[in-house]
Amino acid sequence: MFTGIVSGVGTLFSRKGATYTIACPFKRKSLEEGASIAFDGCCLTLVDIDKGKDKGAVVTVDVSNETMAHTTLGAWDVGQAINLERALALGEELGGHIVTGHVDGRAKVVSRYPDGDCVRFLLQAPSDIGRFIAPKGSVALNGVSFTVNEVDGQRFGINVIPYTLTHTTWGDRQPGDLVNIEADLLARYAARLAQAEDSSTQPKDKKS
Repeated sequence: MFTGIVSGVGTLFSRKGATYTIACPFKRKSLEEGASIAFDGCCLTLVDIDKGKDKGAVVTVDVSNETMAHTTLGAWDVGQAINLERALALGEELGGHIVTGHVDGRAKVVSRYPDGDCVRFLLQAPSDIGRFIAPKGSVALNGVSFTVNEVDGQRFGINVIPYTLTHTTWGDRQPGDLVNIEADLLARYAARLAQAEDSSTQPKDKKS
């Protein structure tokens, strides 16, 4: 479980097929094999950990075909900067919103423009995800928790503050980029419950 509050930025060190090696800023002793980290919002299991430079760690993860098909990981190149979040520990502050690390798909950056010291982004959600996005609701994009400003069909806007621009990879995002999107878990369950309630009120076919 995660909260969408990035705790560091890593770099893709190497890639061999579906095995990725990522340089992380986290201390080697603080990581364990089998633990989970969210990489650009995608929850992956650490299968190997080595000591890296500057007291950091180099971790290895395996990426499934399912993950490749629904996230941006298939397009990553060596040197790619990656938002990282350690799994939430019991008793820690819930700074963003509940994020599972189960990416729903890829959203497209439509535009970006300055708004004072901040930057506003307009994004296009996948056709099956837009209904879970609501104004003033939450959405996770490349592992970062954002408040939705406005919604127009499948398009929605977010406002990125200076701190997030400099401490995550969002400062580099440009129109045309694809980002991992995870819809708010509560919105998903609310939609499912509403669907179930609606189907239960439909008239039953009479038996002849």
